[in-house]
Amino acid sequence: MAEDLETQQRRLKLKKTLEELSQMKGMGTELVTVIIPPDKMISDVRHQLSQEAGQAANIKSKSTKKHVTDAIESALSTLNRYKTPGISGIAIFVGHVIVGNNKTRLISTVIDDPHEPFTSSRYRCDSSFEVSQLEEMLIDRTAYGLFVIDRSEAAYGLASGKRLHCQEHVTSLVPSKHGRGGQSAQRFERLIEEAAHKFFKKSAERACAYWLPMIDNLKGIIIGGPGATKDFVIRNDYFHHEITKLIREPYFDVGYSNESGLRELIQRAGGLMDQIELDVERKLVDNFLREVMQTNPKATYGEVMIRSALEQGAVETLLLSEALSKRRVEWSCKKCKEIWESTQNNRSEIPKCPKCKSSDDVINNPDKTIDLIDELSLLAARTSSKVRLVSLDTEEGATLNAAFGGIAALLRYSWS
Repeated sequence: MAEDLETQQRRLKLKKTLEELSQMKGMGTELVTVIIPPDKMISDVRHQLSQEAGQAANIKSKSTKKHVTDAIESALSTLNRYKTPGISGIAIFVGHVIVGNNKTRLISTVIDDPHEPFTSSRYRCDSSFEVSQLEEMLIDRTAYGLFVIDRSEAAYGLASGKRLHCQEHVTSLVPSKHGRGGQSAQRFERLIEEAAHKFFKKSAERACAYWLPMIDNLKGIIIGGPGATKDFVIRNDYFHHEITKLIREPYFDVGYSNESGLRELIQRAGGLMDQIELDVERKLVDNFLREVMQTNPKATYGEVMIRSALEQGAVETLLLSEALSKRRVEWSCKKCKEIWESTQNNRSEIPKCPKCKSSDDVINNPDKTIDLIDELSLLAARTSSKVRLVSLDTEEGATLNAAFGGIAALLRYSWS
């Protein structure tokens, strides 16, 4: 089953946090990573950090000693807000990060609501943050093996989450036909069948060698091809017996036996691959693109139009690009006391006051600041509209982001 919206949002938030943390660097071994799994006591971690603070006093470099001490004290201060690690655990990333011109700034990032639990305890002080557990949590383990074959070529790979990976494209040396007659015809026919047998065996063995190490995470194997060869290969037991158990019926007719064939196989097998979101996402965006071209479209796009449609309860399915990084911010002007909301494209952007036209006295309210994805999702929930987060890993997803600003909707009725 597809992930629910809350899990998708938490996963996306973790993905964005990982991207930010991976880019951060310290002057020396000054960045502190603390990861607490749900089965570890907060008091034990506090004790460990207090010991590490004592050890930091032995650091020879004065600046490094100060920065490490600051980071550990900040981590301890953060931990004071928690009594337990919760059901998923806590990760704290804190330290003086390089911001340019040999300058640093103390940052603190806390993850206390990951979509799955942290698996092990970790303390590390280094020039970069330890993010391997975050990377592991973002691996999509729901996958199908893909295999297409005919007598001239074969290809195999993996559809995982919303990604297609073609592992190898194999070509054969099997002759297509011959002009020999008499006894030579029988001999050449036999040689052709032997060559075909070797090619089928090689292709299946290579595919099985690729899939077997990940067999616990495979939901099934989908088979396709342009002719009857695929049925022959399956019927004659060319696949490893463990892989054979995962082969799903029906087998699909596709036009090619290369990477293009794998892509076509995903499209044809979309209904069968119930755990893979690739086909669902493609169809939703295709429906939107088709509908928006109509004379009276049941679709719209752009933040202003979407907000209006949501307010009127016209949205059936809201499509939001995962690349959407804007925020909805409440601003106030200290000069004229005006309060208003606007969408912020980047974090350094400060708008002018709509009343006095000054930007010098404009400040934002952190408590009323929310990611645009989260805010629009909340608006959609009020009218029971569905929400779909669309990745950039498909051509359709990239089109939604580039051509429509990453915000679109399929509507319940024609609306303008």
